[in-house]
Amino acid sequence: MARFDLPLDELRAYRGESGPPGDFDVFWAKTLQEAREHELDVRFEPVDTGLTTVRVFDVTFRGFGGHPVKGWLRLPAGAAEPLPLVVEFVGYGGGRGLAHEQLLWASTGRAHFVMDTRGQGSAWGGGGGTADPVGAAPAFPGFMTRGIDSPEDYYYRRVFTDAVRAVEAARSHPLTDASRTVVTGASQGGGIAIAVGGLLPDLVAVAPDVPFLCDFPRAVSLTDSHPYREIALFLKTHRGRGADVLRTLSYFDAVHFASRGRAPALFSTALEDQTCPPSTVFAAFNAWGHEDKAIEVYEFNQHEGGGPFQEERKVRWLRSYA
Repeated sequence: MARFDLPLDELRAYRGESGPPGDFDVFWAKTLQEAREHELDVRFEPVDTGLTTVRVFDVTFRGFGGHPVKGWLRLPAGAAEPLPLVVEFVGYGGGRGLAHEQLLWASTGRAHFVMDTRGQGSAWGGGGGTADPVGAAPAFPGFMTRGIDSPEDYYYRRVFTDAVRAVEAARSHPLTDASRTVVTGASQGGGIAIAVGGLLPDLVAVAPDVPFLCDFPRAVSLTDSHPYREIALFLKTHRGRGADVLRTLSYFDAVHFASRGRAPALFSTALEDQTCPPSTVFAAFNAWGHEDKAIEVYEFNQHEGGGPFQEERKVRWLRSYA
């Protein structure tokens, strides 16, 4: 697929198609306050992986509603002092994978925490192990329209809350340095990282790659690729409900979290990406609230984005922050 979105010079100025609801901050403050009424109840269980350079812990903590959420904590073998912490969120349909996977960040001498995404982990990769015990009204298959009738019931309210709690859980380990916490992720994981970057003011860096969940009004009308297409197909059946659906989504649009970001950020996008169109990524990047920000643009790539080239870029970039 060749380029289909705005020209690059227009992308660099594009700001998105909607603003946040008036009670956006109140909604999220209340959501996190309710979540924190539950004890984190973090458990770190050592895993025998056969690895000699990395120690792995099977982690369980309490997320939204006090529900148990899984994760992996990976530490360089022999670590004795608190380490910079990278918290990573995974792409749509995937889970935390297997204990021996994703060794890059621990290999750089940092602590690495990967959050399982509730209800997901059955579409690709090594799977997941976190249920989503909350029911919802009829939805299109997938996760994008679960609970879309109201912000209080929407699926990503639970996921974003889990993600904030994941940072708190990872920071509770004695070998992680809470003052040097970074969040990252690609696609859905990138959108979650932006949300966490807007909800937690004390991060040292945020690094979202080809992020999903940005600028819903434009995304839903611009691309016919999944997962955004789930929303359009829901509205194809539920005629006349577009305004109500977009109102719910406005509480979860990464663009609105981005404007509240208070840490340096490195974004990436791909100009042929139909899954997460570049204009939606630039809307979040241009809104990002910290002046120390950069975006890598991969001109001839689709949703794979920069892949290992972007990983190398992030490793070098993070040397200045954590």
